[in-house]
Amino acid sequence: MSSPTKTPHDAGPHKPKRRVPLWDNARWIAITLMVIGHAILKLIGESDTAYGVYLFIYAFHVPVFVAVSGYFAKSGPPGPRQMHRLITDIVFPYLIFQSIWTLISWGLSGTLKVDYSSPSWTLWFLIALAIWRVLLPYLVLLRYPLLIAIAISVGAGYVGDIDSTFSLSRTLGLLPFFVFGWKLRQWPLTAQWMHLSPAAVWRWRSGAIALFGVLALLVTVNIVGVRDLRLRSFTLYDEAYWQFGYDQFWAGVIRLGLMLASFGFILAFLMLMPRRATWFTPLGAATMYIYLLHTFLLYPLRETGVLDGPQPAWVLPAVILLAIGISVLLSLPVVKRIFRPLVEPRLRWLFRQEPSTHTGTIVLPHGPGK
Repeated sequence: MSSPTKTPHDAGPHKPKRRVPLWDNARWIAITLMVIGHAILKLIGESDTAYGVYLFIYAFHVPVFVAVSGYFAKSGPPGPRQMHRLITDIVFPYLIFQSIWTLISWGLSGTLKVDYSSPSWTLWFLIALAIWRVLLPYLVLLRYPLLIAIAISVGAGYVGDIDSTFSLSRTLGLLPFFVFGWKLRQWPLTAQWMHLSPAAVWRWRSGAIALFGVLALLVTVNIVGVRDLRLRSFTLYDEAYWQFGYDQFWAGVIRLGLMLASFGFILAFLMLMPRRATWFTPLGAATMYIYLLHTFLLYPLRETGVLDGPQPAWVLPAVILLAIGISVLLSLPVVKRIFRPLVEPRLRWLFRQEPSTHTGTIVLPHGPGK
């Protein structure tokens, strides 16, 4: 989704864009599903139910997140404003939070390991997003950008040297969803959807509900087979096929099939989003805060062993409710006020004061701080 979303604070006299409730609804639901997936991860080894919920979520929530980011991405030549935001919205938050996780690891292990090429936990998305934004203007110059992105993704799974260094495996693997999101904006689907009659909307939503129902049924009925097939590894896009047991030449066909299904899930997910403002619509403007901060609240669950081994049946719904509560908590204005310097650094001290060099090269669209 447009990066995990940020509150606009751009320099210059730009008027804030009017937010569309549908997209803020989609942002918050998608990020909350991500928090749920991370929260229940420790349960999936012992619980088929937890594994089914996890796989159901991961069949579409990362593709949705990436596609919404692509929908709001700029595909024209990057101007100073876009380059400025790439630094303040993505690069520095990555450096800040990677540094924080480095210090946490040092404090817990006693060994200081400084490595900015291997993003900690969820920070891979910031690197991938930066690369996608830089790549998109070049990719859309080509005649078939989506088909090219699909070919890159499927092909990358055969190359073992494409690994998690600088998130390259996921960057290439998930690239089609970013381009698909961009393509959605080129088609006038949103405007048409917003003007459909309620009866027509619910006809489409019935199909979307049926699609997700089929997905849930297939996962539930075939949970043992799903484990044996290691489909979870395909949904993560972070390893070559042979690294999780698929050294056959046709392994890429599975990635392709799952990817095509995910395109359908993206559309179905968006159809189910409320078109009007709801109680959680304002929370959709805080997804960057949820994205970057929720891992600190889930870290104890992940590392203390409290969720290791078999758990009572009530633990799974309790953890899901906890994850939803975390998502709501991190969306509150007080959290944004406290953590804004880390999540949305303004960095006015970093950028040059002059709008152009003596040769006339444009550096900033407006003077800094305006």
